[in-house]
Amino acid sequence: MSAKQPIICLQDIEKTFLLGDLTIEVLKGVSLDIGAGEFVALRGVSGSGKSTLMHILGLLDRPTGGRYLLQGEDVAALPDDRLSALRNRLFGFIFQTFHLIPYLSALDNVMLPGLYGATPARQLRRRAQELLSQVGLADRLHFRPGQLSGGQQQRVAMARALLNDPQVLLADEPTGQLDSATSTEIIALLKTIHSQGRTVILVTHDAATAESAEREVLLHDGLVQNR
Repeated sequence: MSAKQPIICLQDIEKTFLLGDLTIEVLKGVSLDIGAGEFVALRGVSGSGKSTLMHILGLLDRPTGGRYLLQGEDVAALPDDRLSALRNRLFGFIFQTFHLIPYLSALDNVMLPGLYGATPARQLRRRAQELLSQVGLADRLHFRPGQLSGGQQQRVAMARALLNDPQVLLADEPTGQLDSATSTEIIALLKTIHSQGRTVILVTHDAATAESAEREVLLHDGLVQNR
């Protein structure tokens, strides 16, 4: 159990999928606490259940069984609109494949998550500019993804994930498509984000990348091997 106050508490989380008449157990009773302000790496090989667990953590999917306490609230059975509101308020997401809109500029990509809220466009633009500057892209505001390197695209994705000032940043294989030097830069940025007080959850298959975190949680065959 984390020494810090848990923001996330998983109790015997299970996830099964139906494939025709076949039931596939992906998570088989995961129990895990993650402290507020902690930097945790979830590591496992392909098929270990780490991506499924990340989707449940980020309220992108529901567990089949068990309890998920988020800031002390059991969220497993909440209605979709409540889950969506919590997800937008608490979580930022970084993905391996960036998920940038190819015809939008870096600035517009970063602004995108805020366009559905009540924040004025001018304020959103200023916030997006500040974030792009923080990740070293002040001179690339109006470049489209196709005009940027892989590392620069991931920096745009990181800025976008921070737009709504999330408490928890979920990074799913953020260095998976990057060379070693660029990967080191991205991990350094994650450490900076963590130092600002955010909880960072890094999902990776790579042992060296996992060592960047304060704590490593190993997943194997749908179960946590350590805590």
